[in-house]
Amino acid sequence: MYKPTNKLVFVDDTRQRIELYSPTKMPEAGSFLWNKQMMVQFNCRGYAVGQFMQPEPSKYAYAPNLEAKTFMQPEHAYYANHPGRFFYIKDEDTGEVFSAPFAPAKMSLDYFCFSAGQHDISWHIEALNISVKITVSLSESDAIEMWELTVSNLDSKARNVSIYPYFTVGYMSWMNQSADFLPELNAIVATCISPYQKVEEYFERTNLKDKTYLIADTKPTSWCCNQKVFEGNSDVSFPEGIKAETLEQINSLYEVPAAVMQYQESFKAKQSKSYRFLFGPAEHNQQIADIRDKYFGTSNLFEQEKHNYEQYIKQSSGPINIESGDTVFDQFVNYWLPRQVFYHGDVNRLTTDPQTRNYLQDNLGMSYISPQTARQAFITALSQQNQTGEMPDGILIHPDASLKYINQVPHTDHCVWLPICIQAYLNETNDISLLDELVPFADNKSTQTIKQHIELALDWLVASCDERGLSYIAQGDWCDPMNMVGYKGKGVSTWLTLASAYAINTWVDVCADYQIDINLKYSFFAGFLNQAVNKHCWEGQWYSRGISDDNISFGVGDDTEGRIYLNPQSWAILSGAVSTENKAKLLAQIELQLNTPFGTMMLAPSYTKMRENVGRLTQKFPGTAENGSIYNHAAIFYAYSLFKIGEAEKAFSVMRKMLPDDNFIQRGQLPNFIPNYYRGAFYQHPRTAGRSSQLFNTGTVSWFYRCVIEGIAGLVGNKGDLLIKPQLPNQWSKLNVIRAFNGATFNVEILKTKKVSQQTVHINGNYEASNRIANITAGKTYQVQVLLPLPPELIIIMGVSGCGKSTIGRQISKQCSYKYFEADDFHSEEAIELMAQGIPLTDKQREPWIDEMCTCLETEFIKKNDCVLAYSGLRAEHREKFRQLGFNTRFVFLDVDEQQLQVRLKNRPSHFFKEELLASQFSALQRPNDESDVFVVDANHSQASVLGQIVSYIKNGEA
Repeated sequence: MYKPTNKLVFVDDTRQRIELYSPTKMPEAGSFLWNKQMMVQFNCRGYAVGQFMQPEPSKYAYAPNLEAKTFMQPEHAYYANHPGRFFYIKDEDTGEVFSAPFAPAKMSLDYFCFSAGQHDISWHIEALNISVKITVSLSESDAIEMWELTVSNLDSKARNVSIYPYFTVGYMSWMNQSADFLPELNAIVATCISPYQKVEEYFERTNLKDKTYLIADTKPTSWCCNQKVFEGNSDVSFPEGIKAETLEQINSLYEVPAAVMQYQESFKAKQSKSYRFLFGPAEHNQQIADIRDKYFGTSNLFEQEKHNYEQYIKQSSGPINIESGDTVFDQFVNYWLPRQVFYHGDVNRLTTDPQTRNYLQDNLGMSYISPQTARQAFITALSQQNQTGEMPDGILIHPDASLKYINQVPHTDHCVWLPICIQAYLNETNDISLLDELVPFADNKSTQTIKQHIELALDWLVASCDERGLSYIAQGDWCDPMNMVGYKGKGVSTWLTLASAYAINTWVDVCADYQIDINLKYSFFAGFLNQAVNKHCWEGQWYSRGISDDNISFGVGDDTEGRIYLNPQSWAILSGAVSTENKAKLLAQIELQLNTPFGTMMLAPSYTKMRENVGRLTQKFPGTAENGSIYNHAAIFYAYSLFKIGEAEKAFSVMRKMLPDDNFIQRGQLPNFIPNYYRGAFYQHPRTAGRSSQLFNTGTVSWFYRCVIEGIAGLVGNKGDLLIKPQLPNQWSKLNVIRAFNGATFNVEILKTKKVSQQTVHINGNYEASNRIANITAGKTYQVQVLLPLPPELIIIMGVSGCGKSTIGRQISKQCSYKYFEADDFHSEEAIELMAQGIPLTDKQREPWIDEMCTCLETEFIKKNDCVLAYSGLRAEHREKFRQLGFNTRFVFLDVDEQQLQVRLKNRPSHFFKEELLASQFSALQRPNDESDVFVVDANHSQASVLGQIVSYIKNGEA
């Protein structure tokens, strides 16, 4: 067996895979596959959620009625008879049984590996000296799951084994359902009639794919199509059907269907046998026969279709590749992020009427992956605009589509996204001809240019304000469950007013860049909206979220729940509404009230009961979804706003927390996608805070990509030129980037060094006076070096009491000429007295101590002094605060055995810290195992040896 690391999760950058080695520690972790016809998400245990399009989303593996109403649920609850793809393995000689991947039997395994790849998902399981390898991929264009199974006898003797593929079908229909094995197809075929009531629905449903099939390439020994017969009086963990010598060959007649096959095999020593299966929906049996022939018969296109699907996924390759030294972040940005962006934009989240805001923002991301797709999407969206300028709540992208569910509820933000998303497209493509495209209206076939369409949308936004100049919210803005603020027609949204101002300013900037004539009224409108927000919505420390129909402000200091919302603060920065003085205040309040170790919450405190002038948002469970979760879409807006004001360290911290590798167990997710949220309500429900929703449909990813390209790498298109303005986080001393732009390739080395006092650019070895690369030649490769001034150094010597922090810190201060600070000097008298009494400090009691140190160091940063701090650094969230001070911050962790420390503390005279507190420090210590800027030193050795290692580390870290 191959396990390249003793960690729970392994990020394999070479093979672009992420592997999980336990089915129990992160049971909901998984991955997803999709093509233009379907999507399926598997967790590591073998449970699945899938749908295909006909043209509306439909199922081919069913669950009880609740799930029939919803496709994907946050934090999806899996249960014994949940849809899944399983394989039971029985040793016929001993009667022992296990199941792969893990469910339903959930027996102890000798080895487990779940491996998420770009274009497939695989498992490798070992138990009873039998190896099971499973791989699932998709066809490029058909709604088909393509399965491969290899079973190997690891024993040195022959064995008799039964193999049972079990693909759940589930409760298909209360009208009509059945299943049977069809020998001529070598398939189990389940059939149903989708329920309906109205006569007209009969004609609409005559061509539905109401069959589910499991086709095998190898004839089974036996089979069963009846879930109840298969399970018998037992349950799915060890069905009675498996206990018998062979499966009962029983069909399903208005009974819950199942697809179970049995292969009785005699294995020689070390022998392997392989099987292939196809699972999916069909309209009729002839279609199933055609599929069998295509993949297993005369055409035998199984391998070719796998290859075609791999090539399809490779279309998600993006215009940027980075190497920072942070393996998880690099692999996510280079492979998984563009893959998730491509999923959203290429198949529109597998819906026929995507919400307008989603459709436009998803195609902001496609501007980087597939600009031609984004271009057509913007034209499609604007062709459904009304002549008043109003945009619809959803975009119809199929001839038979209609607006459904949430798109039947009036929201008022959709016009905002047009200039914002089109600006990103223009930056990346310089395709100014888009603005001259003639496009009709939904309610009038006369045409106007896209420029005119955009300005009509902006006019509509301005017209949709009350007498104060604040934007009406109707039954929701970007936050669609905020549905009762303005349902009477008077409620207004602070966020939407600010977003409208930002959208207008963005359009003014676009027109200025391309020297396009624009009415001066738009600059006035943006200022007017910002002024209205400052007059009516500034609460002294932050901006309110809005004002309800009954003229009640919410998201204000007097609110015990929903006191502060993130979005108005972020967009006040983007729109330019907030003053320098007030910006400092609101950033401090975000840090105080919304920031958590797992990310930035959307609001706080979470609502615990219905608030009727806000809406159904307040009825969601505290800390989930829009009710105070770490809602990543809102958090990435915040990160983007921080880059706009040069707060790179804060911005990167927000982004980095969207990846779950800081605490895989708590998050429960692999770093192969960004979920729409992690649980919030950090101070109300700390036990569940940080838990992933496991949902990968989110507008976050387009903005995350934009933040990487425009913010961190700072390689931004502008009128066909490439601007260079990187903003590296403090812990990165360098960044290598390959950037594709305007038909050329740019190999960029960004390096922090003390050799320069301001950004310096060299192109192909020649000094470039500006930060702009102009006259780019398509097909050419440019070598670019960007030198950035290295900020002052902060070396933090960390570890539990007695590890030698102070001694080592003073020595480093002398040898490196750094200013020395001792953390103990910042303790309050109260804290010292508690520790002298043997009472450990709580996290809350440590906070004023941390704040005092940070305030002192901020002063040293302004003076550009290099510093060394001797400080315990027990808690990860406290270490994060020091990273945000602006220094080039690095940590040195003095790792010492507890017994050694006890001896040292006994021999340490006149110190307030008592040796009996040592155990509490080890308990509080969150080891910095996965923090890339932490140098771990075995401090059990001599002081001279330890000091030598650290000095070498500091000097080698300088550019």
